[in-house]
Amino acid sequence: MAEDNNQSAGSNTQGAASDQQKPQLQFSLQRIYVKDISFESPNAPQVFQQPFKPKVGLDLNTTSSQVGEGLYEVVVKVTAQVSHSETNNTSFLVEVEQAGMFRIAGIEGEQLEHTLGAFCPNVLFPYARECIDNLVNRGGFPPLMLAPVNFEAMYAQKKQREAQSTETTQ
Repeated sequence: MAEDNNQSAGSNTQGAASDQQKPQLQFSLQRIYVKDISFESPNAPQVFQQPFKPKVGLDLNTTSSQVGEGLYEVVVKVTAQVSHSETNNTSFLVEVEQAGMFRIAGIEGEQLEHTLGAFCPNVLFPYARECIDNLVNRGGFPPLMLAPVNFEAMYAQKKQREAQSTETTQ
């Protein structure tokens, strides 16, 4: 019986050694912060003297960059321009760059690109939504209440456009 225990302990040691050779998968959020923020209401106070009938134009962009060994900054930039639907006068313009620092190890290539382009923005977007709602409310308007965004679909569309542009250049 003692021999059986020694043999199984030896095989576990070999398994642990091979596990140590594989890079450890690591993903952690280090910090969430606002990188840039802007609110403008160019037609105030006249905009408040008419019924609020908003027409929303929304622009959404994500970027990422490596800032250290295994450390990445991801930025979700949300720009919303709200105009009066009848007069087309700008009611307000709000822009937020919501950023986060992520420690990522053991993920490479396409999988890393997908993590930075889809998963990390999904983590950051609720913070950007809350920041925009707060700014708009402080500007004297009702909260904007942006709908959730499917960053997975946006990432897939981006990859498809890149593949199409590569095909046309060849």
